[in-house]
Formats: sequence, C-alpha cells, structure tokens
Amino acid sequence: QVQLVESGGGLVQAGGSLRLSCVVSGRIFSINATGWYRQAPGKQRELVAAITIGDSTNYADSVKGRFTISRDNAKNTVYLQMNSLKPEDTAVYYCNARLRPYLTTNYYDYWGQGTQVTVSS
Repeated sequence: QVQLVESGGGLVQAGGSLRLSCVVSGRIFSINATGWYRQAPGKQRELVAAITIGDSTNYADSVKGRFTISRDNAKNTVYLQMNSLKPEDTAVYYCNARLRPYLTTNYYDYWGQGTQVTVSS
C-alpha cells in the first residue's frame, strides 16, 4: 500500500511563508518524479512545481522565484517552500508521486489527501 501524507498547510498573511511536506511510504521500488499541484475553488487542478529523479525542477510561471521544491531521498519526503505568499496562492495543495511499486513493471501516479493553504490579504 502506497501512501502520500502531506503536512504544513495553514493560514498565513500575504507576504508570509509556509513549508509543505509530503512523506511517501509503502512498498516502493522507485520514484520517478514528485510534485505539488493545487486546486482553488472553481478552478482546475494545476501543477505548481515538480522534481524528477535527476533533480530537474519545473515551476508554474506564477510561482517562479517564490516557491522552491526539494526532496530528501533518504526520507522519501518532498518539500515545497513557499515564500512571498499571495492571496491568489490560496488553494488545496496536493502531493503527487509517479512511482513504481514493488512487484510491478509500470509507473503509476499517486496522490495525497491535500492540505489547505489560505493566504489572507
């Protein structure tokens, strides 16, 4: 059973910072990439940031220069450091991992349950 558990969301004033964490656990053979997505009310889920097995990163234009994705392979944990937060960053943030479980040959996408980030003006 693969699980992704996020933490670190909350309420913060505009200009503030938060750090999200996502622990990936279970019978995992390898992780290809991990990322953070967000979904605001009435909007589609969108990619915020992603990091590959080779440590290549990709960011949404709206967060470049403010957010940083990183990971600790030893802990199977991915982080999202969010600085200079804006009210438009308010959303539910979801962790995603593309990974290969033990005893399988394919990679699959797994999702966390989401963590709310609210930025007040």
